[in-house]
Amino acid sequence: MTAPDLTPTSLIADPYGGYARLRADAPVHRVVGPDGLPFWLVTRYPDVRQALADPRLALDKAHATPGNYRGFALPPALDANLLNMDPPDHTRIRRLVSQAFTPRRVAALREPIERVAEQLLDAIEPLGRADLLAAYAAPLPITVICDLLGVPEGDRHDFRAWTDCLITPDPDRPEAARAAVKAMLGFFTGLIERKRTEPGDDLLSDLIAARDDQEGGGGLGEDELTSLAFLILFAGYENTVHLIANAVLALLTHPDQLAALRAEPELITGAVEEFARFDGPAPLAIRRFPRENVTIGGVTVPAGETVLLALGSANRDPEQFADPDRLDLRRRENGHLALGYGIHYCLGAPLARMETALALTALLRRFPALALDVPVERLRHRPTLRARGLLELPVRY
Repeated sequence: MTAPDLTPTSLIADPYGGYARLRADAPVHRVVGPDGLPFWLVTRYPDVRQALADPRLALDKAHATPGNYRGFALPPALDANLLNMDPPDHTRIRRLVSQAFTPRRVAALREPIERVAEQLLDAIEPLGRADLLAAYAAPLPITVICDLLGVPEGDRHDFRAWTDCLITPDPDRPEAARAAVKAMLGFFTGLIERKRTEPGDDLLSDLIAARDDQEGGGGLGEDELTSLAFLILFAGYENTVHLIANAVLALLTHPDQLAALRAEPELITGAVEEFARFDGPAPLAIRRFPRENVTIGGVTVPAGETVLLALGSANRDPEQFADPDRLDLRRRENGHLALGYGIHYCLGAPLARMETALALTALLRRFPALALDVPVERLRHRPTLRARGLLELPVRY
């Protein structure tokens, strides 16, 4: 069994070339990660898809072998979320939050998303050039999620700085991550207290009502309530930012596909699926821990050890996708795994898809001369295995 190099200069710098080599070598690899701890990396599409839905692979950290896993150091009020839960708790919480993402509720956000997109483009249009990540891809989903949760405009803090500290913590400044966690906890605790006093027509007020108004807390604990608000903001913002920015980069580096989408705007629905497959925001699914010894791809993984499912690798598997390294907005068979599969499939997927489609549509309509403002080799991605996202996206128009 090989021990591939997963330093920032290898798999992080060249993820898809690295994944191709790993897939060709073996379906499952025993790996020592950047934090010095071992994990099992699953690389091929059939194994990743099957493992995503395998109930023997738990998300609850209680199933991890002591000393085998070191994750985010979050307090209970932020850690009791769906990314750490298995049935029946996962089923109970997911049922409560699913009200946020019904087709009707998502459809009601279309007009606000379009309005915010136009306002953001109005602000940068006179400049002629901008960092599209900071000026457009990031503030759009932040605004949408804050509207959904009912976060007052005056309280919309620098969520990007907080999430950056969690996704790419600075080893030389561990106090920054601790400060971000403390700030987030204080923010959500205070917001929930205010919503209890002055509820509004928003998701957080609905969840508080489910927690407070029904006997037994409506099936929702206080830590679960706070953690749920944190997760909706964190996941709803982080993934959509990078899905939008990565899609723009893919278009600007594939002029034939950009021309096709400009000529046929109706391709946008399928295009979003292809962007998610081609360069999705989450290279790896949330870690799993086998409840028992599990065989994956012919390899036995011992109970309690950490398993990472390489979504980015599965989505470029040539056994599943014809010419997988080619961006093809007309790709018909696109069963990508960028948004998960099985009971942990991304609840916010319909919203992320709509935000991305509307953001790209507005951007391409407003800026017919959109182009990168720096050579592509100067663009930098986040130095982490946890997210596939740019640090900035300088464009001119």
